Amino acid sequence: MAGLYIHIPFCRSRCIYCGFYSTIALDLRQRYVEAVCKEMAIRCPDEQDIETIYLGGGTPSQLTIPQLQQIFAAIYKYNKVSPDAEVTIEMNPDDVTEAFADGLCWLPVNRVSMGAQTFDDERLKWLHRRHTACQVTEALDRLRDNGIQNISIDLMYGFPGETLSDWEADITVALALNVEHLSAYCLMIEEGTPLWKMQQVFPDEETERSMYELLIDRLEAAGYEHYEISNFARPDYHSRHNSAYWNDTPYIGLGAAAHSYDGHTRSWNVADIHQYIKGIESGKRLFDSEVIEGDTRYNDRLTVALRTREGLDLSTLSDHHRDYAIKNARRFLNDGLLHITPANHLALTRRGLFVSDMIISELMLV
Repeated sequence: MAGLYIHIPFCRSRCIYCGFYSTIALDLRQRYVEAVCKEMAIRCPDEQDIETIYLGGGTPSQLTIPQLQQIFAAIYKYNKVSPDAEVTIEMNPDDVTEAFADGLCWLPVNRVSMGAQTFDDERLKWLHRRHTACQVTEALDRLRDNGIQNISIDLMYGFPGETLSDWEADITVALALNVEHLSAYCLMIEEGTPLWKMQQVFPDEETERSMYELLIDRLEAAGYEHYEISNFARPDYHSRHNSAYWNDTPYIGLGAAAHSYDGHTRSWNVADIHQYIKGIESGKRLFDSEVIEGDTRYNDRLTVALRTREGLDLSTLSDHHRDYAIKNARRFLNDGLLHITPANHLALTRRGLFVSDMIISELMLV
């Protein structure tokens, strides 16, 4: 079984922190939808077995319901989709009008991921988000009324001037929404984004660590499982699609800038909507690729698996890479930052979560 990812790059406006490929050229939406469907016909002629579907962006909710129907019709035409497939679409809260929510009944969507980010309207304006805090609640109510019972929200912390009590207020509001899944990220300054060029004073490292500790404590106390560094879920509501990425499951990526992985080779489509559309319209997929083997495969597995609660399965490594990992992990094992589970997985301890980037870096082969 594989996962299917479709990148929908359209945004009505760009957020200052976003490093994902996106465009505000909304006039290209229909041509893009048709190109994605044609790419599917080109790349999935033998009915791939699909276990999860994920429409990400960008802002997939910037497409109309008929355009989304067109995409899903192609998905089910060219792939063999599991009857119990997890089907996720990312949405912006202000896009979830009553009409849009009602239209979901015509789609196989059973999971929604929504970018709330914060419940402070001033910070939302600073991020250049289009919605207000109130619209998050309204959107969730509309989705629930239309049968969506698996909802995830994204939150951010580490804003300029943000205090621990500010962050706790956001967590409290999020918990009151009673969503099934929550992803939380420290605000990162990505090179090339508007945020990169801004002169701001962000919370210091110790404050950010306290914010992360508070997040873990509050969500675990509320019954959420901390199953990946940035992800929390009610029991049985882990993101199956994202878990596949972390577990080395193959996936197909369609659309501009989308990545694919077949278990041996990773490829990525051209990150330019005009080139992408023109290429597909002429029957040609424009992409680059690399073979994932040897040290590269070890580094890839280490980077994603060590982020998860289960950790890195040492039995899946070659003798050379297993010996290298254990040798370099020894001081972190002694310091209580890593542990080896009964299933023989190398995993982060709670203390290790706070220095995960450093640990992963030390265990990588360069």
